[in-house]
Amino acid sequence: MARHDGNGDQSRATIREIARAAGVSIATVSRVINGRPDVSPQTREVVLRVVREHGFSTNRNARALSGGRTGLVGVTLPILEAAYFAVIVSGTAEALYEHDMRIVLCPTLHQHEREVTLLDRLMHGTTDGAVLMLPEESNAELRALQETGYPFVVVDPRVQLDQGIPAVSASNASGARAGVEHLLSLGHRRIGAILGPRDWMATTERLNGYRSALAAAGVLAAPDLVVESDFSIESGEAAAASLLDLPERPTAIFGFNDNVAIGVLRAAEARGLTVPDDLSVLGFDDSEQSGLVTPALTTVRQPLAEMGRMAVSLLLRLLDRQRVEAMNIELATRLVVRESTAAPVTAAASA
Repeated sequence: MARHDGNGDQSRATIREIARAAGVSIATVSRVINGRPDVSPQTREVVLRVVREHGFSTNRNARALSGGRTGLVGVTLPILEAAYFAVIVSGTAEALYEHDMRIVLCPTLHQHEREVTLLDRLMHGTTDGAVLMLPEESNAELRALQETGYPFVVVDPRVQLDQGIPAVSASNASGARAGVEHLLSLGHRRIGAILGPRDWMATTERLNGYRSALAAAGVLAAPDLVVESDFSIESGEAAAASLLDLPERPTAIFGFNDNVAIGVLRAAEARGLTVPDDLSVLGFDDSEQSGLVTPALTTVRQPLAEMGRMAVSLLLRLLDRQRVEAMNIELATRLVVRESTAAPVTAAASA
């Protein structure tokens, strides 16, 4: 349908052909292209229908002809199968669907170069914006992306972000503090902590919450009770083994996510320890599996689906160029008490 006029201007010829097929003026097509409000819904739909019928939706002209929107939002995430990200993706997709928009999933596999390449394709492809889950990019790289004008929102940032970079996260510090306070209220004083990766913001904030709760109770945070993991079940089991093999083992262990806490359950079982009689176990996330293991995990619930929904809400405001007062949104967590925590045997005996 598109053709060159005498000046070699293909876009003007395309607009002329669209106008003829839609039975409207070139000026009306131009107003639709530029997203002007002074076009009736009926006329706008006629023009856009002509665009669709003639295959314009397969090229970049479609974005301009639909008022600058494609209805597609890219979502990058480290791994597709992780239950943690699946819940966030579900909330994101649901919120987009409510606005007649769709999701484009882009697994990055924790690979920085892969993520940079995917973002470049999203930005120069047919997506209106993106939701970046636990992105690998540095603040400088995210700032550079922001300067291109491509709208995005970070969910669960890996590092502390600069002011002005839109982000949605959970209240990690207060959630961890609530969980440790629960253990303290049961009478535990020797409480182990199995961290995630040291350079992750979630690890830092949860460690702050752990230490804050102990300090408020006048309990010394013993260095030998703090070990690292990579947030996997296997690394949680290995870390728990090192704690449980100490001359004076902890009476409770706080795993910085539910995978780690499940690893603690495995390590305890391997040593003939009963949870919660011999050892209390606390997790973080409230993933689906936390309620399926035996005993069911006491854990800190992150509002994962709501994080996805909130990211979409913030992204839509950015797309509409609305003023956004809070660019960094932190959603509340909640302690969920189940069967894996109880008073330590020594405290119960002396009570």
